[in-house]
Amino acid sequence: MKRTYSDVDWLMKNDNATSFLYTPHEGSPSKAAEGGQEGLTFTNAKHVLKVTDLSPTDIEQILKVTTEMKRSSKNFFKGGSEDAFADVLKGFSILCLFEKPSLRTRVSLEVAMHQMGGQAIPYSIADSPLGKKESVEDTGKVLSRMCQGITARVSTRNSLRALAQVATVPVVNALDDYAHPMQMLADLLTIKEHKGTWKGMTMAYLGDVENNVTYDLMRLAALMGYSIRVAGVGTIEESVWEECKKLCEKTGGSVLQTASAAEAVSGVDVIYTDSWMSYGIPAEEEAARVAAFMPFQVTVELLAKAKPDCIFMNCLPAARGKEQTAEVIDGPQSVCFDQAENRLHTVKSLLVRLLRPGKFEDMFALSVTSSPR
Repeated sequence: MKRTYSDVDWLMKNDNATSFLYTPHEGSPSKAAEGGQEGLTFTNAKHVLKVTDLSPTDIEQILKVTTEMKRSSKNFFKGGSEDAFADVLKGFSILCLFEKPSLRTRVSLEVAMHQMGGQAIPYSIADSPLGKKESVEDTGKVLSRMCQGITARVSTRNSLRALAQVATVPVVNALDDYAHPMQMLADLLTIKEHKGTWKGMTMAYLGDVENNVTYDLMRLAALMGYSIRVAGVGTIEESVWEECKKLCEKTGGSVLQTASAAEAVSGVDVIYTDSWMSYGIPAEEEAARVAAFMPFQVTVELLAKAKPDCIFMNCLPAARGKEQTAEVIDGPQSVCFDQAENRLHTVKSLLVRLLRPGKFEDMFALSVTSSPR
């Protein structure tokens, strides 16, 4: 079930002046798209295109600040004191580019900026494809003068990386075909809240192994030094394996692929799955996909093979009766809706880290010295 790069990629289809940024080959992705960032020259802005664009220290600090921001926000909405972070991005604007449909990503970004005193501007690439009337380079320069940051939810990594090469403000990947770093922060916070720590943990991922979530979950485990086993349908890109191997050598993490779901989930702390029907899957392929993926469905019986306190995660949307049964996602071990909520809280901390790094340092210092409540 190997996928090919779609001809709907707006950069490769429409761009009229930036071919110097990459050299696509007939019938294959560009060298820049094949993995990593080798050969790419970025601006001085801090871009987050994969979760490994953040260091373990970055991630731990982001989660620490997130906890304080989440506590302050919840206290405010319960009628308590004013949110201490309500003005932290006052006057700041981010442009949110959407080539693919979105619910949690768009709502979390818009609410996050609103709660911090700034604004998020959603812009549909489908309405006006980038690169059609002017080069991506020109567009990136203009946006960098008007906004303090850019997020992009797109079909392929080519377009996102071209934009990051020319933007002088931070560019954050809100999802492409190679990574989903915003989701990873929410996932790790959810694990920390329910398990206390990720250290020494083993996660199992079941389902589509050839997608953005799988790749960044593998990277996250390798980066943070815990174990993940993946099992499912698809072919994991070699660049992801290579990156994870190098990271595991430094951190002691473990990334393995197993042949069966039962082998993957045996004795694990976390079971994670994702939609079998990613955006863009033709309707005529759905029945065949369901048949291929059904051996990796998370059932109550499969969940019982994990540790008794194992938690179940799905980054949503979830289809009951497909990637998991209703009894699993609606059961007591499911933390999927905490996971979804944490998209809001973690993106707030990430945006402050990228847009106002000095302010973030002050917030982190305060979070460390503040007494537990």
